[in-house]
Amino acid sequence: MTRAPGRRGRLSTLVGTALIAVMLFPVYWMVNASLQPAGSTVRGGWFPLDPDFGGYATALRDQGPNLVTSLVVSLGSVALSLALAAPAAYALARFRLRGTRLVLLGVLVTQMVPGIVVANALYDAYNDLGLLNTRLGLVLADSTAGIPFAILVLHAFMRNIPGEIIEAARVDGAGPLRIFRSVVLPLSRNALITAAVFIFLFAWGDLLFALTLTTTDAVRPVTLGVYQYLGAHTTQWNSVMATAVLASVPAAVLLVLAQRHLAGAATDGALK
Repeated sequence: MTRAPGRRGRLSTLVGTALIAVMLFPVYWMVNASLQPAGSTVRGGWFPLDPDFGGYATALRDQGPNLVTSLVVSLGSVALSLALAAPAAYALARFRLRGTRLVLLGVLVTQMVPGIVVANALYDAYNDLGLLNTRLGLVLADSTAGIPFAILVLHAFMRNIPGEIIEAARVDGAGPLRIFRSVVLPLSRNALITAAVFIFLFAWGDLLFALTLTTTDAVRPVTLGVYQYLGAHTTQWNSVMATAVLASVPAAVLLVLAQRHLAGAATDGALK
C-alpha cells in the first residue's frame, strides 16, 4: 500500500519534467539558434558545439538603443502607474465613499476594452498634443493598462489590512498621509512588487502601442525593433534570435528576483 503513492509521485515527476521540457524547448532553440553562424540556423545542430557570438554583436549594435527605450518606457510606466494607483486603491479600500463599487466596476471594465480601440483614440490625441514618437507618450499609453490593473491588485490587499494597525497609528498622532506612507505602503510591499512586475511585463512586451504611436525610428521599443528587424534580416537568423534572447533577459531576471514577493502576495490576501 505504500508503493502506490511512490509510483504515482515518480510518474507525476516524469510527466511534469516532460511538460516543462516541451514548454522550454522554444527558449532553448532560440538560444541555440542565436549561437549559430549567420545564415546557418536552419542547418544548425541540436547543440552549439562551435558557438558564434557574432549575432549578439550585430543585435547589440542595431537594437541597443531600442532596448534602452523599452527599459525607460517600462520603468516609467511602473513609476507612473503605482504613483496613481496606490493612493486610489487605498482610498477605495479604507474610506467610506459612495459609489466605491461603481468605481471598481468602471476600473474593471477598462481592462476589457480592446487595446486597438485605445491605441486609435490615443493616436488622434497624441497627434494634437505632439506626443507621437516620444517616450513620454509610450509611458502614458502603457499606463492606461497598468493603472487599472494596479488598482485592482492593491485594493484587494489593502482592504484586508487590519483596522487596528491603522487606528494605532492614528492614536499615535499620524495623519492620513503619514499613515499611508509609513504604515500602508510598507505593509503592501508584496502587492506593490507584484503589480510592478506585471506592469513592467505589460510595457516591455507591448507591440500595439509601439506600432501605432511611433511613426519614425527616433523612438522605437525593442518589440517593434524585432518586428521590423525580422523582415529586414530574414537571412541573418542568428541576429534575430540574439535580439530575442536579449529582449527576454530583463523580464526573466525580474521574475527570478521578484518570485519570493509574488509568492508572498498570493498569501498576504488572507491577512486578518
